[in-house]
Amino acid sequence: MRIAILGTRGIPANYGGFETFAEHLSTRLVARGHDVTVYCRAHYVSPRELEFQGVKLKVLPTIRTKYFDTIVHTFLSALHAVPRRYDAALICNAANAPFASILRLAGTPVALNVDGLEHKRKKWNWIARSYYLLAEKLATILPTETVTDARVIQEYYLARHKAVSTMIAYGAEVERRPDPSVRRWRVEPNRYVLYVSRLEPENNAHLVIEAFKRVRTAHKLLIVGDAPYARDYIKDLKARARRDRRIVFTGFVFGRDYRALQQNAYCYVHATEVGGTHPALLEAMGFGNCVLTLAAPENIEAIGDAGIAYADEKDLTEKLQRVLRDGSLVHSYRNRAQARALEFYDWDYVVDQYERLFAKMAGQPLPETDPPTGTEPAPHEKSLSRSASV
Repeated sequence: MRIAILGTRGIPANYGGFETFAEHLSTRLVARGHDVTVYCRAHYVSPRELEFQGVKLKVLPTIRTKYFDTIVHTFLSALHAVPRRYDAALICNAANAPFASILRLAGTPVALNVDGLEHKRKKWNWIARSYYLLAEKLATILPTETVTDARVIQEYYLARHKAVSTMIAYGAEVERRPDPSVRRWRVEPNRYVLYVSRLEPENNAHLVIEAFKRVRTAHKLLIVGDAPYARDYIKDLKARARRDRRIVFTGFVFGRDYRALQQNAYCYVHATEVGGTHPALLEAMGFGNCVLTLAAPENIEAIGDAGIAYADEKDLTEKLQRVLRDGSLVHSYRNRAQARALEFYDWDYVVDQYERLFAKMAGQPLPETDPPTGTEPAPHEKSLSRSASV
């Protein structure tokens, strides 16, 4: 099939979850013999880049501002894609829902991955939040298929918009190996707590910093991430951490360096409260981390009984202190996290599901696929009450 992926910043991934998703999905589809084009933004991918691991790259301009970056680029991408008559297109982000109509009018079937509930993000003003609520509704009408990546989000769309969606989870690599290269960040392997996120208020880096400051340990806290439109918030985070030399900010880290940081952490703290399946959380599980996560429904859905849930800053301080004192507990949760990632979030199985969805949309024969290795039907079938606690 000839497949287009729109709505991300482009590949190779150098920003966030959608970009990592696009990289894994596109390169794996190419390896299966499909012709895949990923539309990229000029300020993230050089216009000179025409291909990445067999994936065609189409770099287009946009308006680089907080409110127009995504929608302007996706609009231009949809216009460019119309005459190419792809067999199927995938658009990422509910904000881009209106542009599904451009492709569908030209005869191209469109799947739209809505991501999380963007209207809840604190970074948006009331105009942007209102737009996202409208886009959510359009996401259930304009594309051929609406895709959600967590049962929590699937149930939200069913309850609020009376819309049935296709649930396909995010994926994770499963691997853990020692790598002394993490010392470039002034930490020793297995001697640091890891936090990864875009540094925006609803991802609660401030909560993690304040909890860690109260923990008695020689371990360090690595804050991995950045955000182009949250300078005041990032300034506040660094002010909070200024008197604690154990806290290290790395900025964005991707590729091999990112995998090394994940695979050599003592434990991982997740604090995001808005969204669907969070890529960094699944990556932490796949890379063999003992995971502590804020008890938001979508996070509980992801970890099942393979992680530790906390309710607030005080609860995190107490549970992080216990984890740092109990290596056997960490070892147990590392094994459980990797087993769950392998069982339910294997990238090849995720790509199987998208490949079948694209084939159905394109009216082509459905490829043979194998079910996930677990005995349970899917991770989202697990009860949300099965999160572990200490």
